[in-house]
Amino acid sequence: METVTRASLVETIYQQVGLSRKDSAVFLEDILETVMLALEEGESVKISGFGTFSVRQKGQRSGRNPKTGEEVPILPRSVLVFRPSQLLRAQVNHESVDAGFEDDND
Repeated sequence: METVTRASLVETIYQQVGLSRKDSAVFLEDILETVMLALEEGESVKISGFGTFSVRQKGQRSGRNPKTGEEVPILPRSVLVFRPSQLLRAQVNHESVDAGFEDDND
């Protein structure tokens, strides 16, 4: 399985859009910076047909140290959440877009 990297995204932009490699890199960095800034501000980022990135707050809870069994508090924190769109989910599962929406009474 191959991993998509920034460099491979820059190369794809270069090949498909026709920008120079340097301009493609700047373009990608600008997009990623915009997404990061929105998430830092607590905004959701929705990319139609792909999914939604959002930040969720987790409250304090108690956990256990696996070595000692001692109960320890887990402090409140922010977590990044990604919800894929139905279109992306269907694509990954090699299904048609309307799969899963059929009437179960047939």
